[in-house]
Amino acid sequence: MAKRVITFGEIMLRLNPPGYLRFVQADELKMSFAGGEANVAVSLANYGLDAAFVSKVPTHEIGDCVVRELRKNGVDTKYLLRGGDRLGVFYLEKGASQRASKVIYDRANSAIAQAKPDEFDWDAIFHGADWFHWTGITPALSQNMQLCCLEACKAAKANGVTISCDLNYRKKLWSRGEARECMTRLMPYVDVIIANEEDAQDVFGISAAHTDVSGGKLDREAYIDVARQLSERFGARYVAITLRTSLSATDNRWAGLIYSDAEARFSREYLIHIVDRVGGGDSFGAGLIYSLMNGMDKQSAIDFAVAASCLKHTIEYDFNLVSVDEVKALAGGNASGRVQR
Repeated sequence: MAKRVITFGEIMLRLNPPGYLRFVQADELKMSFAGGEANVAVSLANYGLDAAFVSKVPTHEIGDCVVRELRKNGVDTKYLLRGGDRLGVFYLEKGASQRASKVIYDRANSAIAQAKPDEFDWDAIFHGADWFHWTGITPALSQNMQLCCLEACKAAKANGVTISCDLNYRKKLWSRGEARECMTRLMPYVDVIIANEEDAQDVFGISAAHTDVSGGKLDREAYIDVARQLSERFGARYVAITLRTSLSATDNRWAGLIYSDAEARFSREYLIHIVDRVGGGDSFGAGLIYSLMNGMDKQSAIDFAVAASCLKHTIEYDFNLVSVDEVKALAGGNASGRVQR
């Protein structure tokens, strides 16, 4: 029987101009669906795991589209609640070269943000589950979602479920102070902490020395200390951090580290030419979850996670539609991009 993973968060309608057009140039917008935890669920279902997404979406036709899209990608929607008035929306203008990408949110009062804690039967949801994943975006949505995350974490622990969290700080949703207060309460439940090169600083004030993220300068060794501090402060078994050196909106260097038992392991670094970077961190998280659930050692786990997210940057929209074999091939060194016949 496939291992079962539960993810919990918001799924949104993504609207973007075709290609690299700016908003002011576009006379049409392409429609897709996305959200951190939904992205992870799709990746894991694609890898052959039993992945369920927990959320709430409206009962109207756009909500129906969400359900169809998730089911099409193999995600269990049994615990996807229906109700509320609207689905959150975000508009994305993809950047290129020295022009940055831009995101505009229209997600206030979405169905999941207004959901109440008593709507979720967490003991039933976690029955037979092995892993629970959520991100820092979910409690940022509302006070109710903060309570929901706390209750979910308590229930997951009571049911013997491993918990992972991607810190995913979003300054447009809450302040650093609000994030720190809430996440400090939630992190002691978390077994696997996932972060990017800025999250630990934004949420917990833990910074990497000799690093200038906006200037494209990362000190890898300093991130070992960041991971160590996160591990020691909250007792996590694993801490994993993505390391993005942004040369431009189009070209990045991409790597990661995993820290456990006072030892850090780094992946190889990839030079990636980006097709669509949104969802890159979620694909890393999914790759890490898959590798750890399948008993990979630390080096193999971080290699798989970084290779998975590297491939995601080559795919339009948020879902990482690649196979385990494709990820393993890249992690094993097959990075030429030659036609496969």
